[in-house]
Amino acid sequence: MQRLRNLVPIGVLIFTTSLAAGNPTKLEPLTDSDFYDNGMPDSAKVELGRNLFFDKILSGNLNTSCATCHHALTATSDGLSLPVGEGGHGLGITRDTGSGDAAVHERVPRHSPTVFNLGAKQFVRMFHDGRVERNPLAPSGFDSPAGDDLPYGLDNVLAVQAMFPVTSATEMAGQAGENEQANAAAINNLAGPGGVWELLAEKLQVIDDYVDLFKAAYPDQIEEPGDITYVHAANAIAAFEAKNWRFDNSPFDRYLRGERTAISTDARHGMFLFYGKAGCSECHSGALQTDHDFHAIAMPQIGQGKGDNLPGFSDGHDDFGFERVSGNPADRFKFRTPTLRNIIMTAPYGHAGAFNTLEAIVRHHLNPVMSLEHYDQDQAVLPSSDDLDQYDFIVMNDEERRSAIADACELKPRKLRERDIHALLAFLEALTDPAAWDMRADVPSRVPSGLPLAE
Repeated sequence: MQRLRNLVPIGVLIFTTSLAAGNPTKLEPLTDSDFYDNGMPDSAKVELGRNLFFDKILSGNLNTSCATCHHALTATSDGLSLPVGEGGHGLGITRDTGSGDAAVHERVPRHSPTVFNLGAKQFVRMFHDGRVERNPLAPSGFDSPAGDDLPYGLDNVLAVQAMFPVTSATEMAGQAGENEQANAAAINNLAGPGGVWELLAEKLQVIDDYVDLFKAAYPDQIEEPGDITYVHAANAIAAFEAKNWRFDNSPFDRYLRGERTAISTDARHGMFLFYGKAGCSECHSGALQTDHDFHAIAMPQIGQGKGDNLPGFSDGHDDFGFERVSGNPADRFKFRTPTLRNIIMTAPYGHAGAFNTLEAIVRHHLNPVMSLEHYDQDQAVLPSSDDLDQYDFIVMNDEERRSAIADACELKPRKLRERDIHALLAFLEALTDPAAWDMRADVPSRVPSGLPLAE
């Protein structure tokens, strides 16, 4: 479908445009006003969202939570190239795909993105392909896969994003025939009677502890269990993510606030390279290192893909990226520029998690096409599966498909000295807030459903 673009608020446009190739000494440090609710969402709403985020009650088969792929103990991602959602066992890199009749049908076809700092108001698009986007002209205020069926009352794009993993057979809903939620998702009944979001609300309405939490979070909206909707749940999940996973006290942040000794000499050199001759800030602009746009940089495609097909192929293992949303073939193989905050913690990198080290993904940017052609498949972090291994590198092993990805690449080769590369890595490490290394307190000891937290 054709989507409206360029609907980013004017303040964000001014901010990102002015800093696209700017001098880091002119960057403005982040403040509370850059975040939803002035950086302080209601505490009762945050606590409700925290419980919902870790509770498997939101999955069709009661075996998967939001935290399965975005856990506090795995840096708000999962450490895998491609996630294992519904039907898997374990947490992080120990998660498996099962075996025999109990094996998962497929891995999630794209890498699990991190959730760091997504409560910043400048993030107006979500997902690797931007299929959720703020749009003041849409009935709900947002573009999304639900179209005009997206309910009213969602607080922001982060809340809209929380509406969709519960509708995915691979992520949380389960397969048709396994449960009511999966059956509704299979016929794309999201907002109608008996739809996914209604079924989830009904689950929450009969759990007394949740009713109390919802009443505390929404005292003016919820008086009795029947008032609870999944929109309330999504808004609370977004509030939790925005509050608890805001990290803007990295050495880089302290540098921007005037503490010029906060970063090392190497990191300072890397910072000026990043925002200068290395060209990184042409896409990774601003204080959060993203232009919020889409780019094709010859990223390797691994796994089962998103169902797209190059001419002459019919197996669905290609991933056309932003073209799936815009409908424009010129957007093929473009993916959203990610923020680089806490980047040292969040390997693997790329929309398919193709690169397992920060140095590898940095070197890829210096000569993307050569990197694509010489991609080391051992970098992929994928749990072994007799049924799924055969799909891992179908695209990468096909010269025609690799050539199509290479031909779309926007980046030209760029030469840097080895010491400059190491300086860039030092700067990227300086984007990590020390508080992010220990997020154990974000994990509840129990959840209101009584379902086990262990994955």
